Amino acid sequence: MVRRAAEDGLPVKAVGSGHSFTSIAATDGVLIRPDLLTGIRDIDREAGTVTVEAGTPLRRLNVALAREGLSLTNMGDIMEQTVSGATSTGTHGTGRDSASIAAQIRGLELVTADGSVLTCSEKENPDVFAAARIGLGALGVVTAVTFAVEPVFLLTAREEPMPFDRVCAEFDQLHAENEHFEFYWFPHTGSTNTKRNNRSAGPERPVPQLKGWIEDEFLSNGVFQVANWVGRAVPASIPAIAQISSKALSARTYTDIPYKVFTSPRRVRFVEMEYAVPREALVETLRELKAMIDRSRLRVSFPVEVRTAPSDDITLSTASGRDSAYIAVHMFKGTPYQRYFTAAERLFTAHEGRPHWGKIHTRDAEYFSRVYPRFAEFTALRDRLDPERRFRNDYLRRILGT
Repeated sequence: MVRRAAEDGLPVKAVGSGHSFTSIAATDGVLIRPDLLTGIRDIDREAGTVTVEAGTPLRRLNVALAREGLSLTNMGDIMEQTVSGATSTGTHGTGRDSASIAAQIRGLELVTADGSVLTCSEKENPDVFAAARIGLGALGVVTAVTFAVEPVFLLTAREEPMPFDRVCAEFDQLHAENEHFEFYWFPHTGSTNTKRNNRSAGPERPVPQLKGWIEDEFLSNGVFQVANWVGRAVPASIPAIAQISSKALSARTYTDIPYKVFTSPRRVRFVEMEYAVPREALVETLRELKAMIDRSRLRVSFPVEVRTAPSDDITLSTASGRDSAYIAVHMFKGTPYQRYFTAAERLFTAHEGRPHWGKIHTRDAEYFSRVYPRFAEFTALRDRLDPERRFRNDYLRRILGT
């Protein structure tokens, strides 16, 4: 398909599940869907790796690995994306020591602009490997990914409400004491819901089926959907709804295999902006965001999500070269979001924030050249692998330049 598109003078893009909020996979040329490029290609238990076809949804990968007694070390909270889409845009979870999904890659196979197949790892084409793990679809079409995996383990999740001021005051301690810490702050309130995930010797104690349905489906999705409908129709009601929403879920503790702890069903549609700021700047940035919302006339019905990641060595990773904290702002789908996101982005960029590549932002190549020390390294590699810009589109033109 890449060779044929080149003969016809057309650009090419590969799209995964369409999870991104940006137009990163859009094209007016040839669009490749890897729906049939799925499944596990190879498991190497001695090396602790698994090679998977690029179009495999994370959901199917997680289930297949668990069946083999294996697991990724860390993952995001949504698993609808394809492995190539998730890694190419820098999808991440939260972790003190373990980083994004892309940081767990040990090898890549991609089709480059001339139609040839290139493989890369730390030892083979290491310059390509450094960049292509989060390649933004700019370096080629990823066809297979080799992940580091480990024997499946248990995580104990402790979820509980906590005042916003306490989380801010104790954030460094909460981060240091837990392998995976995250929290959700409800705008217009002083309340958060926190989640601490740590490895456990067991025994396995999953959330009871009925209790899980009530909390994760009925309350977190069904009732929350209705609350957002009301808030969209009557914005003045949102602060009162937020007070109720922040108290809807009680504390709970459970122990299960990783993907059943890390991931959650997300059925209420929204739009999202997420920025990575230096971890030491998190509390200041978050307090600025709260003050901005409190003094404005904004009405925000969705919680703000906060997570962390350690520094990594991927060229355009949002955590490249620095320990990072992520602040994600959301608005219910169909609700005007531009004023909120513009004000939030102004705060994030003041701290040299780096936007998630698959979520809404307004930054361009000039900005990224300042906040990514290795930005020129990526664009030079792109010039070498795709000199004619076979994988071009408007989004890449904005974020990488011409």
